[in-house]
Amino acid sequence: MSLCCKGPFRISFGFCLLVAWFATVNGWRLTTVVLGAAAVHELGHWAVLKTLGTRILGLRIGVLGAVLAADSRGLSYGKELAATLAGPAANLLSAAVLARAGLETAAGAHVVLGVFNLLPIRPLDGGRALYLTVSWLLGPTAGETAARWTGAATAVALATGMSWVMVQSGGSLWLLPAAVGILWAGGRECFGK
Repeated sequence: MSLCCKGPFRISFGFCLLVAWFATVNGWRLTTVVLGAAAVHELGHWAVLKTLGTRILGLRIGVLGAVLAADSRGLSYGKELAATLAGPAANLLSAAVLARAGLETAAGAHVVLGVFNLLPIRPLDGGRALYLTVSWLLGPTAGETAARWTGAATAVALATGMSWVMVQSGGSLWLLPAAVGILWAGGRECFGK
């Protein structure tokens, strides 16, 4: 279910609920910082795609993050890999600039978002980057196999670790949405899309 059902820009109701929950628990200031980091991330993808002459089809924002839809049919593996890694790179570059300016909270949000997106789990950028790299070197079948099994194993390990942290922290649920989302992504890898 999306709030904007027509056109190229869609925001899911689940995303709105997640933002409201996060803001209730952490305040609107931190929520704005995190949303700003997410915007910079997507702008990184957008800038490289536009530089490569790729047509942007739309943007979907959901519980598991944003997806910038683009017509990537004409892109080589290398160009698509550059566009995929541009989001995390924009976050890590922004983190360095913000840290230098003494804005540690904003820098931390960018680091967390950039590194999290490099995890080799689809639909995260790291999962896509792994698929593209292996496909480029060994072909699409090998790329799919590598992305599927690496993503599933990483998702199970990460969800287990997040669950352990939640138990150790006395039942804090702030990691629950991420753990469920990662486990769901790992399940998709194991049992098909």
